[in-house]
Amino acid sequence: MPEAATLAPLLGVKGLNAWYGESHILHGMDFHIMPGEVVTLLGRNGAGKTTTMKSIMGIVGRRTGSVTYDGQELIGLPSNRIAQLGVAFCPEERGIFASLNVEENLLLPPQVRDGGLPLSTIFELFPNLKERLASQGTKLSGGEQQMLAIARILRTGARLLLLDEPTEGLAPVIIQQIGRTIRRLKQDGFTILLVEQNFRFAATVADRHYVVERGKVIDMIPNAQIDQNMAKLHEYLGV
Repeated sequence: MPEAATLAPLLGVKGLNAWYGESHILHGMDFHIMPGEVVTLLGRNGAGKTTTMKSIMGIVGRRTGSVTYDGQELIGLPSNRIAQLGVAFCPEERGIFASLNVEENLLLPPQVRDGGLPLSTIFELFPNLKERLASQGTKLSGGEQQMLAIARILRTGARLLLLDEPTEGLAPVIIQQIGRTIRRLKQDGFTILLVEQNFRFAATVADRHYVVERGKVIDMIPNAQIDQNMAKLHEYLGV
């Protein structure tokens, strides 16, 4: 039945374990994301949030368990194949090429699927980038680098975006712009997994929040219930 198909998660993570060398980082991560949702992973530094994203993309040393995207198992697939299916990762370090200008950085990743955003839409989302097209990567502010890092993956045709700490170290006015962009992408049908330390920002964009501690999910809080769970969140996050 077509109605039932829409109820399947776009991303399903079950019993996910991950290692860097001998270090066992993830200890049975379990969560899911429905199509069109914005979901955050909240937790203290070292909880395993970034490793979870890298495990979804297949860029950790070893992983076991199950990660399904649109019904397809990703465990065992190389990262380039996972990207071709429609998953994109925007790392915290942004990965801007200093020797290239904004336009060259933007056009560098290949389109892996149909449906990538055209430059006209990207410039509508990030007008700063249009003004800085000829600027070298080294000349960009932290906020402009973050905009460029997100813009770059929007061209690829990915429908599931993994954004790692997109507001880290940014000025409040830039954080607001990133928030507007995430809400617009959600409206346009993108599904987003967000790693975020700033749960006040996360509450402005997300549908649900998974709390991660020591490599596993220990709680899930719907955004509509975040106010009544604030004391618990403070305890979880140590803030």
